[in-house]
Amino acid sequence: MKRLFNGSIAAIGLLIALVVVRTLMHQPPASINTNLVEVELNEAALAERLSQSIQFQTISFQSPELKDQSQFSAFIDWVHTSYPRVHQSLDYIQLNDTMLYRWPGSDASLQPILVTGHYDVVPVIPGSESQWQQPPFSGAIVDGLIWGRGALDDKSGVLGILEAVTYLLDAGHQPQRTVYLSFGHDEEIGGREGAAAVAAYLKDQGVQLAWSLDEGSFIFDGLIAGVDSLVAAINVAEKGSITLDIVAAAEGGHSSMPPQTSAITDLARAITQLEEHPVPGGLEGLAADMFDKISRHMPFVPRVFFANQWLFGGLINDQLSGAPTTNAMLRTTTAPTMLSGSVKTNVLPIEAVATVNFRIHPRDSMDSIESYVTDLVASDSISVHRRGGADASAVSDWKAPGFAIIAQSMREIHGDIPVAPGLMIAASDSRHYGKVADNVYRFNPIRLTPELLTGFHGTNEKIAVADYAQGVRGYIRIIAHGTAE
Repeated sequence: MKRLFNGSIAAIGLLIALVVVRTLMHQPPASINTNLVEVELNEAALAERLSQSIQFQTISFQSPELKDQSQFSAFIDWVHTSYPRVHQSLDYIQLNDTMLYRWPGSDASLQPILVTGHYDVVPVIPGSESQWQQPPFSGAIVDGLIWGRGALDDKSGVLGILEAVTYLLDAGHQPQRTVYLSFGHDEEIGGREGAAAVAAYLKDQGVQLAWSLDEGSFIFDGLIAGVDSLVAAINVAEKGSITLDIVAAAEGGHSSMPPQTSAITDLARAITQLEEHPVPGGLEGLAADMFDKISRHMPFVPRVFFANQWLFGGLINDQLSGAPTTNAMLRTTTAPTMLSGSVKTNVLPIEAVATVNFRIHPRDSMDSIESYVTDLVASDSISVHRRGGADASAVSDWKAPGFAIIAQSMREIHGDIPVAPGLMIAASDSRHYGKVADNVYRFNPIRLTPELLTGFHGTNEKIAVADYAQGVRGYIRIIAHGTAE
């Protein structure tokens, strides 16, 4: 017995030693010798132009008849006059209300690149106007902040690119590689007349891009628990989406004589099944690489877990699955969004419907999700019907030159910060640009903090003047490096 006890103690000691050694080895890579690049900008002038752009109410409504064409036309005219160097020096065509510029490179043998953003915005939630600290289309500059719809999503991206190209033109930059600039007008409603038209145009011209850069992730500040430094998360893929109707059928009748089960109760059980049995997922592939890189910058205790996934993998998955943001990185998510039932308070419905939206992880597909849901909830009274959707994008190579250029550019502006590949949990115009690009990256070179998150499609959207200027500097370095070879 004593020998068994001593053997157990020795085994535990070896296990602890192994865990500690692996944790100590789980360190950030050696510092990359990247010199900070000083870029002098007139930050007040940058802020003023972004402010002016926000004042154009370029709102994309789901109903096309609500579009105010005069606002879109006025914004396009304003871009042409506010950025004359770009408009006069680059080739230009307009596809519907989307602006497409081409800056020819000197070496036609090099594949072009594309840098893009969208200038349309979502509506302000009706009734929420009074909750804004500054009017949502004022573009007010107060206490170092620029307020208004589009400040983050995504006029800061569009104008950041225009400011960067203007800077490079003024500096006499001569691109070797051709770069396209695309500024979409309908990203918020699918990009079918904007980015899709640009992709079709490029295909017709025989253009296959080496890589493209669109909106996506940001430079995270305080958004990743346990990491004190800034983190540049460059999205290399985006989720797909499928919407399913879960339909429960029953005989109906008068509410005074309810049966033991009804369409409503059957539907409730089906929704509960979906909630209790999420689509399987886990820390693998892209998500594993992202957390591997980021966790190396965490304190010792959380590093213990990520450095020893062979031992703590289940615990890590449980913890990451418990937070909405990280759960979305691990799996296809399930979100019941709409319910319908009886037409009257005292009538039992013959049909009750739950509409459920799934954001598809790249490991899954529309067909596999529909099959999973059908196997889980379908019965004699429950059927599943597909409304529509799109599969997830391909996963771009995060070891390719385009990714390296973006990473290097961020280190030149912010120092030796962690850079990791990420997964975009929403959708972007890149779903269209990916058809004509070898690799597609989704990243805004702008700092994002937790207090700014609610501004996306919500209230009090804003950006700091200093952060916007840093974003312009980021675009300058990305475009300069991207067109230099």
